[in-house]
Amino acid sequence: MTNPIQHFPAKNNASILMKLNDLKKQYEHAHLNELFAQDDQRFQKFSVQFEQIVLDYSKHRIDQNVLNTLIQWAETQDLGSWIKQLFSEQKINYTEQRAAMHWALRLPEQDDMHPKLSNQVHDQLQRMYALVEKIHAGQYRGATGEVIQDIVNIGVGGSDLGPLMVVRALSDFKQATAKPLNVHFVSTIDGSQLSDLLHQLRPETTLFIISSKSFGTIDTLSNAQTARLWLEKSFGQDSKILKHHFIGVSTKPEKMTAWGIAPENQFLLWDWVGGRYSLWSCIGLPIALTVGVEGFKHFLAGAHAIDQHFQTAPFEQNIPVLMALLGVWNNNFLDIQTHAVLPYDGRLKYFAPYLQQLEMESNGKSIQRNGEKVQFDTCPIVWGEVGPNAQHAFYQLLHQGTHAVSCDFIAPVHRYNTNQFTYAENAEALVEQHHLALSNCLAQSRLLAFGNQALDQAELAALPMYKQYVGNQPSSTILLQELNPYSLGMLIAMYEHKVFVQSVLWNINPFDQWGVEKGKEIANQLLPILNGELQDIASLDTSTQGLIRILLGKTNG
Repeated sequence: MTNPIQHFPAKNNASILMKLNDLKKQYEHAHLNELFAQDDQRFQKFSVQFEQIVLDYSKHRIDQNVLNTLIQWAETQDLGSWIKQLFSEQKINYTEQRAAMHWALRLPEQDDMHPKLSNQVHDQLQRMYALVEKIHAGQYRGATGEVIQDIVNIGVGGSDLGPLMVVRALSDFKQATAKPLNVHFVSTIDGSQLSDLLHQLRPETTLFIISSKSFGTIDTLSNAQTARLWLEKSFGQDSKILKHHFIGVSTKPEKMTAWGIAPENQFLLWDWVGGRYSLWSCIGLPIALTVGVEGFKHFLAGAHAIDQHFQTAPFEQNIPVLMALLGVWNNNFLDIQTHAVLPYDGRLKYFAPYLQQLEMESNGKSIQRNGEKVQFDTCPIVWGEVGPNAQHAFYQLLHQGTHAVSCDFIAPVHRYNTNQFTYAENAEALVEQHHLALSNCLAQSRLLAFGNQALDQAELAALPMYKQYVGNQPSSTILLQELNPYSLGMLIAMYEHKVFVQSVLWNINPFDQWGVEKGKEIANQLLPILNGELQDIASLDTSTQGLIRILLGKTNG
C-alpha cells in the first residue's frame, strides 16, 4: 500500500549509527560498578522529574556521550516532526487510512487548539458522566425496578485490559454510592469466566457493558449472547431486558441497534481510536463507575499533562523520549531482548499485562513504512509481575540466570492515606508494610545493577560462586508521589508515547495490528467445521486435520 501520509525521509544518519556501534563496543562489556565509580553525580545527571513523576535512569549502561548520540539519532529520524504529525488529524495510521488521535480523548473542554475534536469527545463524555451519576445515586434500575448493584464489562483486548488494569489500580479511590456497586470483567471466549461469575449475581440488579470497537468481535458477542440468555431465563424475552440491562460502546451504532441496545444506552467511539488506546473514551465507563466523574476527569488530566510535556520538553528532559531511547539502546545495541515491568504496589497487578498489549501489539512489526524489512530488531518481549510476587518466582533468573533483561521498577512514594483509607486504625502498620515494599524495590534494583558490590564485602571472599551475583542488569526506577487517578493517567500516557518514539526510530507503523486480524479470520473459517456445518478438511494441513478429528470425536484413520 502506498503511504499517503507525509513521510519524513531520514537524514544521513550513517555516521550517527556508526558512532552508536562504536559506543556499543565500549559499553556492552562495561559494568555499572565502573560507571558509578567514575561519576558520583550519575543520579543528578540521569534522572528527571515532571510534576508527580520521577524517572531515575542512572542504572543504565550509558554516559552523556551515549545519551547525546541517541538524541542525535532521534533528530535524524525527524522525531520532532513525527510528534507534530501525531498531534494532528493526519492519517498517520496509513495502512488502515486512519488518524491516531487517542490524545484527543483527554483534551480539556473547549480546547482552543482543537475545538471541534474537543466538543465531539466531550459530548460523549458528558453522556457517560450523566449515566455514572445516575447509577451512583441508585436511580438506574433494572427491568424489575431494583437498583443496579453489579456491572459486568464484556470486552477483549483493549476493551478489557485497559479498564481492568485501571479499576484495580485505583481501588483505593472507589466512589461512595447509594448502594454498594461492584464492577466485574469478562473477556475469555471459552465461557467459563462468565459462567462462574453469573452464578454469583442476581439478574434483577446486574447491568452489562458490551465494549467492542467493531461490535463484531466474536469473543465479545458470544459472551454478550450468553448474558442475554441468562437474563431471558429469569425474565423471558421481555424488551425491558435490553433497555435496562445492556450498555453498548462502539464505533458502530447501527450494529448496536440491530443487537437490541437502546439508542440512549449507546456510547460512541471513533475510527481514530485504537483499541489499546481506548480506555480514555467511554470504553473507560467501568473506570468512571469506580472512581466517579471527578476521578475520571483527573485521570484524563494526568494524561493530558504528559501530552503537553511530550510535545514541549527538550528531548534530554522528555520522559517518554528518554524511556524510548533507553529501550532501543538496550534492545538494538546491547542485545537485551526482554524487558520486565516490576511494580512494587499490588494495585498495579495488571499493569504488565496491559503494557504487553500496548507495546507488543504496537511495535511487534518487521516491515518499515517504506515497505522494506526493518533494519533493527523491534519490540522486545515485555513481561512482568508485581515485584514482591516476582521475587519468589522469576527473580532467580534475573539475578543469576544467563539472560540479559532490562527492567522498569515502579513504586509510589506515599501509600495508605489515612484520610482516605478505610482501615485508618491500621494505618501505621500498613505504612510500615509499604516501607518494606519500597526497601525491596530499592534492594532488587541495586543488586541487579551492582551484583557482588551490593553485598557485605567482608563476607564476599568466603562465598561460594553459587551465592555470588554478576549484576550489570540495567533498570529504570519510576516513582509516583502517590498512585491516584492523575498520576496513573500520567504513567499510562508516558508508556504510550514511549511506544510511539520507538516506532519512529524503527520506522514502523505502531497503530495497526494485522497479525491479530488474520488469526481471527482463520478462526472464523475453522468454526463452521467444528460446529459440524462443513465436512471438507482436505485443504488443511495434516496437523490441523488430525486435531480436528480428535476434537470431533473421530478416529485418526
